[in-house]
Amino acid sequence: MGVLPRDDGTDQFLKLIQSPFNTSLSEKAFWSSFGYSFGAALLFALLFCLLRPYNGTVYAPRLKHADEKHAPPPVDKGVFSWVSPVVKTREQVLAEKIGVDATLFLRFTKMSRNLMIVLSVVGLGVYIPLNVIQNTRNNALDHTNAFISLTPLGVWGAACWAHVIVSYTFDVIICFFIWWNYRAVTHLRRQYLDSPEYQESLHSRTLMVTDIPLKYRTDDGVSQILNEADNAGDHSGIVARNVKGLPELIEEHDEAVRELEAILAKYLKNPDKLPAKRPRCKTQKGDPCYSEVTKVDAIDYLTSRIERLKADIIEKRKSVDQQKTLSYGFASYQSIEEAHNVAFAARRKHPQGTTIKLAPKPSDLIWENLHLDRGRRRWGSFMNNFWVIVLTVVWTVPNALIAVFLANLSNLGSVWSTFQGQLERNPKTWGAIQGILAPLVTTLFYLVLPVIFRRLSAYAGDYSRTARERHVTQKLYAFFIFNNLIVFSLFSTAWKYVAAVKEAEGNSDIWSAIVNSHPFANLLTAFCDVSPFWLNYLLQRNFGAALDLSQLIKLTKGYVTRKLFNPTPRERIELSAPPPFDYAAYYNNFLFYTTIALVFAPFQPLVLPVTAFYFALDTFTKSYLLLYVFVTKHESGGAFWRVLVNRLLFATLLANVVTTIFIVDRRESITQVVLMIPLVPLIAGFKWYCRRTFDDNLEYYSKGLHGAELGKLSTKPKNDRVAVRFGHPALYKKLMVPLVHEKANHLLKEIIRDQSDADFGEANHYSDTYRMQRMSTHQSGQIDTTGEATFEVVNESQMNFEHFRNREEFREFGGDGELYGAPSDPSRSSTPSFTRSNSNISLPHSADPAHYSEYEGATYPTGYHPPSTFRPKSLTRRPSELSIEQGPVPSRQADQSDVNLLGDVAPIGKSTSGYS
Repeated sequence: MGVLPRDDGTDQFLKLIQSPFNTSLSEKAFWSSFGYSFGAALLFALLFCLLRPYNGTVYAPRLKHADEKHAPPPVDKGVFSWVSPVVKTREQVLAEKIGVDATLFLRFTKMSRNLMIVLSVVGLGVYIPLNVIQNTRNNALDHTNAFISLTPLGVWGAACWAHVIVSYTFDVIICFFIWWNYRAVTHLRRQYLDSPEYQESLHSRTLMVTDIPLKYRTDDGVSQILNEADNAGDHSGIVARNVKGLPELIEEHDEAVRELEAILAKYLKNPDKLPAKRPRCKTQKGDPCYSEVTKVDAIDYLTSRIERLKADIIEKRKSVDQQKTLSYGFASYQSIEEAHNVAFAARRKHPQGTTIKLAPKPSDLIWENLHLDRGRRRWGSFMNNFWVIVLTVVWTVPNALIAVFLANLSNLGSVWSTFQGQLERNPKTWGAIQGILAPLVTTLFYLVLPVIFRRLSAYAGDYSRTARERHVTQKLYAFFIFNNLIVFSLFSTAWKYVAAVKEAEGNSDIWSAIVNSHPFANLLTAFCDVSPFWLNYLLQRNFGAALDLSQLIKLTKGYVTRKLFNPTPRERIELSAPPPFDYAAYYNNFLFYTTIALVFAPFQPLVLPVTAFYFALDTFTKSYLLLYVFVTKHESGGAFWRVLVNRLLFATLLANVVTTIFIVDRRESITQVVLMIPLVPLIAGFKWYCRRTFDDNLEYYSKGLHGAELGKLSTKPKNDRVAVRFGHPALYKKLMVPLVHEKANHLLKEIIRDQSDADFGEANHYSDTYRMQRMSTHQSGQIDTTGEATFEVVNESQMNFEHFRNREEFREFGGDGELYGAPSDPSRSSTPSFTRSNSNISLPHSADPAHYSEYEGATYPTGYHPPSTFRPKSLTRRPSELSIEQGPVPSRQADQSDVNLLGDVAPIGKSTSGYS
């Protein structure tokens, strides 16, 4: 009951999708959205001010964990004390404290704010008086609301010259802002290249060579390829070895460790009263110890599985010599100038079919993609684009339904008579809901979208994580533009084309039927009708900015996890770590809002000040969040800039196209249309100018032909550590040890049963974690060996990221550790070197051979060396790691053995070219 008959309902539906944006509720929707957005924003901002002084783990983790150099300005517990450092901290200080990527993000946000403010002054000053006067003079808008009266539906004739002039003015202003900030970003990038962190890193003077032909897949072959590209300077070359299966084994091991930790956390929640039954679990499918999946004792099974996987990993590491080489390699030069000169000279060359480029940081590399050939990468990119297109098309249907029904609830009432009665009885209530519902549904979907796109990009073949993030940004932006501007805004126009064709069936002149449907007029009407929706949408972004500042989601998640679940020690440590900043999602949002403002400015000028206000608010909130909360997971040194500029210029071009369509529809003068055409080559020429003037300086430290004449040569030894630092992490990554709460330490011997499988005995001699004698249960941070298993006991006070930030397994939560003074690829020469004889590792003179059986006897191919993880060391932890009373070890005083992985390399591919 209440639903229209089938025929009537279908006819009404067809009418609605031709004209979905009935504006009868738009004024109520706007004011409800305005009140909701600013009320919620104010509430979340007040919550932040009140909660911030009492929860530094959530609201200031960077201040808590960063070393002296990277720590943000101190802030006291005053309610508004955080405002002063946010306002006063300058860009030079920001670049040092939070990194270039975060500083660039804030610069782009401020540029967008300033740009929107200037465009608002021009747009409001021209468009609003013009539209109001013309609509009144031409009696174009009888019985309409205030928002529609601001649209150009009644603008005709010579008044259209204002749109031509404003288009040129907008383009000049946008190009000026881009040029001004391009210079500043170039200066910022040069400071990054001159910084001690970059100058002392290994990746800064290392090149990556991909697609190496089979006959050149040797260390000497890598050097020959580089000499063919540009014969300049000494370098050490290394080709990659196949570690097939080893990364998967390590992943399985780490998953088993996490699963065991979760089971122990639940089982040992109350050590004084254990559950009557021990936990059980299903065996892994394909486990060689079981013919089929079955239920077994979870603790015994996972303990055994961890040890078996550990033994398999060690055997795999020992057999690296037997694996074939791969199609990529690396070469390290003596100076940054030499490396960048060669990369610049080889940027358009492909010697022997290879590609030579500057090497990203080792931690930034996607190792599983480096060996892919061109065909596989093209296929991966094709499939990624294919699934993105499928998702875009599939979302078209629900997006159109949102445009028809949720954006205007009166349309839903037209096909559902019962709901129409509700609308008539409560117009104010439903007007408020209309202003909130459609933008909210759209926003929730777009919160999940970056995760989907990131997973789709996993197999696209990108070499680095930062490159993948840039590609995710590009695809997100394309998705938003297509679905929201082409589908959402212009759906009614497209349907009218379909209706025209349907009516012309049987008529030979279908093209005339389409032309007679007034396509341009319908398109412009659709833009004017949908403009109130975008006002509501942009208003709700203010709510999102305040929600980000409040960190309410993270605060709630942490509280619920600790109170309602049984988090493992590892999960509690990770919860206290600074969260990574999602650059792809935030950049896409900013670009999308800017595009909305530029495209809809002629049709609804109020979008300009609303967008300007959002950027002003977000500049303030994001400054605090990047200073005190978020970290950059993988620093790219500002590589996002060109992606941003390209999309901003595209948005400008799109706005010009829409304005041109408006002018064509008015048909006043062909001169107006002709004068709009030069804007396209002007934007293209500006892009070409920026590329020629700035882009090479953004990427390369130097571009000369002779690096020795351009800068001081490195004083580092000729042998470099490129083989270790750019060797696959699976060769030297420390294996995770299960973490157990100290309160259950006394029960470990009872619940971990002795393993009778003789195969596990040999694994004990190759543990990737160092062993300790059983220590007192009153000590914290200890390794406990119970039977065949190894556990690390953590007390309550240590269950914080502060005590584990220098651990390799937790470094990804702190942006490669650089925030804490532990760079991801230091280039130091002080580490004792190893010598090899018959592929066996010889011990340093200080090592005790009696203890060598406790360490891995892995052998390595030419160019690979055992990292410090495998180096014989004392079988006790440093006092700073054992005693909680001493507090965390300052990063500048910490033992660098985990990152100082061998100062010298054994014989690897060499090339010696005299300096001219």
